[in-house]
Amino acid sequence: MMLTIDPLRWGGALALSAVYLAMCLGIWRSRLARTRSGGGAPDWLVVHASQTGSAEFLAERTAATLALGGLDARAACMSRVDGAQLAAASRVLFVCSTYGEGDAPDTAARFAGHTMGQAPDLSRLHYGVLALGDATYANYCGFGRALDAWLRGRGATPLFDRIDVDRGAPEALAAWQHQLSRLAGTSDVPDWDAPAYGEWRIASRIHLNPGSAGAPLYRIALAPRAGLLPAWEAGDLAQVSAPLDPGHPREYSIASAPCEGRLDLLVRLQTRADGAPGAASGWLCVGATPGDTIRLRVRAHARFRLGSNAGRPLIAIGNGSGLAGLRSLLKARIDAGIDRNWLLFGERNAAHDFLCREELEAWRADGMLTRLDLAFSRDENKARYVQHLLDGHQEELRRWVVDGAAIYVCGSLQGMAGGVHDALVSALGPERVEALIADGRYRRDVY
Repeated sequence: MMLTIDPLRWGGALALSAVYLAMCLGIWRSRLARTRSGGGAPDWLVVHASQTGSAEFLAERTAATLALGGLDARAACMSRVDGAQLAAASRVLFVCSTYGEGDAPDTAARFAGHTMGQAPDLSRLHYGVLALGDATYANYCGFGRALDAWLRGRGATPLFDRIDVDRGAPEALAAWQHQLSRLAGTSDVPDWDAPAYGEWRIASRIHLNPGSAGAPLYRIALAPRAGLLPAWEAGDLAQVSAPLDPGHPREYSIASAPCEGRLDLLVRLQTRADGAPGAASGWLCVGATPGDTIRLRVRAHARFRLGSNAGRPLIAIGNGSGLAGLRSLLKARIDAGIDRNWLLFGERNAAHDFLCREELEAWRADGMLTRLDLAFSRDENKARYVQHLLDGHQEELRRWVVDGAAIYVCGSLQGMAGGVHDALVSALGPERVEALIADGRYRRDVY
């Protein structure tokens, strides 16, 4: 058999190897410089405020780019940064997501509520801000803008104008990379492109709530057109690029575990003001046929993975399609033989909206779901939501938290997420809730 060598492929491999070696050399130089200086604070701090992991990913790439130029750089979560650290720092880059209508992400809640309420002297600080957001929201990049204004108000000096990024716009990220290259004194910036979309097909599509007063909700099982399933963990997300709007992928919580041999989504059919179906949900729920190709890629969602909470008792709280993310967490734990699980779930009517009913009741009967508490808002004279379940079980909630439980919330941002948060504060107190956030024991995937 004759061995054929593709010069383009070999050239590409060598180029990638050269970039990798250059990054390793830069990081080695950075660590060497830090060791020689006594291992103190880095010259450059890259602070990320992330909700779904995008800001953290970009912060890590930012620190790596600075290290490529031999600079001493380190990425850190905003939950670990305070005013005193900023006052003592000279160079900080911020990569910040905005949550909902201008709010800080959960990891930055303490910083926004406490540090930004103070007035430290930041006149020594030089900084840059990369603000991630979605221009369809009224307060676009609201937290990044507020942070930028606060830093300027405290006397800090911007290294360059704030860069706003609308849903991962490549041109905005390229502008940030250009500034990093200038600061690092290098043009060898590694590629930050996300993984390419794979080609998938619809293996099955089930209407879960026929007769519901709410919009139709489908359980969609997807399989790769070729090759094996990609690796993912419970809590991760799937990005779908719809044909009618390919430049703006939609993210959905993955509802299944890789061991099940498919990737499941719970997708609610969205309707626009003119009655037309949503670009992505319409395509997935009714438009696409089994013969069509679904362009999809898996994205790690580190903030909603089990991680260090894998062995803890789990309190899972959600509503509607939010059951997707909770179901993946519960499935992973049950497969691992972990049985201290409590699910609190809310929907409209038990007759039509009790999603995954047979599976949940079987888990409860087998003892793998310790508690299953349900709220169906349309089945009683007075509307009853999932947050009201927490109000009614405060003593039990406190016992689970004292026993080390982690709390994961998945579902709608409007109404549910805020109501659940208020119920947790009422039962546990604001200080304990803040401590749970800081310790990574209170995590949210809400939209």
